[in-house]
Amino acid sequence: MVSKPTLLVLAAGMGSRYGGNKQIDGFGPQGETILEYSVYDAIRAGFGKVVMIVRQEILSLAQEKFMPKFGDKIEVEWVIQSLDSFVPEAYRKADRIKPFGTAHAVLCAKDAIQEPFAVINADDFYGKEAFAVLGEFLRDQVRPDLHAMVGYAIQNVLSTHGTVSRGVCQTNEKGQLVGMTERTSIAREGNAILSRGEGEILEIPLHTPVSMNFWGFHPSVFGEIDALWQEFLPSNVTNLKSEFYIPTVANALIQSGKAAFEILPGGKTWFGVTYTEDRPLVIEALQHMHRIGEYPALLWGRES
Repeated sequence: MVSKPTLLVLAAGMGSRYGGNKQIDGFGPQGETILEYSVYDAIRAGFGKVVMIVRQEILSLAQEKFMPKFGDKIEVEWVIQSLDSFVPEAYRKADRIKPFGTAHAVLCAKDAIQEPFAVINADDFYGKEAFAVLGEFLRDQVRPDLHAMVGYAIQNVLSTHGTVSRGVCQTNEKGQLVGMTERTSIAREGNAILSRGEGEILEIPLHTPVSMNFWGFHPSVFGEIDALWQEFLPSNVTNLKSEFYIPTVANALIQSGKAAFEILPGGKTWFGVTYTEDRPLVIEALQHMHRIGEYPALLWGRES
């Protein structure tokens, strides 16, 4: 019997540009968070468990908000990401404030996940097609040497209220991921999309696939992440802003020949709240989806 995949939700970020805890902010008609739509889509795509990565200071608030809604519809487990998680005493820095990043967050869930799993950001809306295609991959295709990423065309994942950073993908003739470069200060300028970070001006073709941090992994990846983490720590002990990212892990696995990454085509709809000014657009988009029947009037069968 094929085990149901797990959904790992990264909800420990600071939300500095947005200016608040956007992971638990309400956007839907009944005050639903973006995360609730992801969990709803995951349930109907056949996922069997949700693992929530949060900071200790928002744990009680997050449990109070989410458990009454979907706690009886899918198994939920909570994991804390702290600055000390999986960090040996010798590498702990009292003056470090910034979290260690997305791959560190995934590592924190090592003891909570034994089955194939997906990784998402709590504050991004990915669309039901993305959950369906990744759920199918995790049930039928994932292997220790084959993982996946849902790709989104860069023209569909920009903000009209400021620049964004995106993991821009390079692919091979099979459409598989062969590398990813983090590009910053990306914005639409006229008919073009330009990145003005990294000391250069780079035009990015409209249909270039980018990562929105929607990954699918075989659980054996935890061992690979742990090994790379042990290399990362001593190399970055004095850099208090250094971060350990999922694309860093993906690039390392690809370059070493240990694993390939399929880029799945389910990324049709995405929106998020990078800036406070994005909020009205997200609210309208969700209201529209309820109006056309993409989601029921009451997401969980009762008012939030």
